[in-house]
Amino acid sequence: MLSRVADSIYWMCRYIERAENLARFIEVTFSTLLGTAANEKQSWSPLISTTGDLQWFQSRYGEATREQVVYFLTFDPEYPNSILSCVTAARENGRSIREALPTQVWEQLNQFYQRTMQLSRQPETLWQSPLDFYHEIKLSSHLFKGLMDGSMSHGEGWHFARMGRYLEQADKTTRMVDVQYYRLQPIRDAMGSPVDDLQWSALLHSLSGLEMYRQKYHQILPVRVVDFLMLDRAFPSSVMHCIDQANISLHAISGCPVDSFCNLAEQRLGRLRSQLAFMRVDEILQQGLHAFIAELQNRINAVDDALFQDFIAISGAPAADETPQMEAKMRAATS
Repeated sequence: MLSRVADSIYWMCRYIERAENLARFIEVTFSTLLGTAANEKQSWSPLISTTGDLQWFQSRYGEATREQVVYFLTFDPEYPNSILSCVTAARENGRSIREALPTQVWEQLNQFYQRTMQLSRQPETLWQSPLDFYHEIKLSSHLFKGLMDGSMSHGEGWHFARMGRYLEQADKTTRMVDVQYYRLQPIRDAMGSPVDDLQWSALLHSLSGLEMYRQKYHQILPVRVVDFLMLDRAFPSSVMHCIDQANISLHAISGCPVDSFCNLAEQRLGRLRSQLAFMRVDEILQQGLHAFIAELQNRINAVDDALFQDFIAISGAPAADETPQMEAKMRAATS
């Protein structure tokens, strides 16, 4: 497979996953605020913190009001991680490798882009039914991923798609746990209160994990939520599951046995997987959750860098048509 094709497939799926996760976070925030007396600013500003671009937002928008945060994360064309920008970038990556994609996948990606562009031209329509809008974004992403799995041969290209999807999901899960634990957590007197349960339930719901969590643990406890979202091997959005699946796809591409490594990306990803596999949640909290997550995000970015060097880069320098992807990765690494 050409390195250009592999890189485009990888980033196409990362961008789609990023757009879906943003839709999830915004949708759950809307749902949580319905019928409550929650402070609007305290409810919306953490979403910007999740992206890692709080200073960039403040320099352009100032105060984090509902309207400004929603527009920034959804339709701002100058913000490279907005839903509109992510879907546009995914479509451009897909268009550049049109011959490598099944017709159904390309058509769904193109329809996803056209629909998002249509809504961006009339952003005021979003406020008529915001929950329906973000639900539509999620369904479009699910349909795209389903068509990828169901119509694309499970070869190298498909595994690059899986790696992009799972590494993106791992990054977003860590950010959501970090923000919830340190920014949305209520005052100590409210620990264990209905308000506390609501916030942690919202975090689980944003990752489609509330029902699966209750089947395993029943009671909402912050320590157990962290354990479930960070270390659970079976839940699809947990960091452990995402890293494990990305590791499987990486070895499928190289042909190297799973318990060894043949390149830098496999070495870095294997070490990260081993650390998580033998980690306990009390060890994470003892180290400090924020410090642990910051290190984890840096290591995920290091895996991404190694993937580029091992499979994409030529003579240590990016090609001209790879510059947009490199810029996106540099932003992700510094956020």
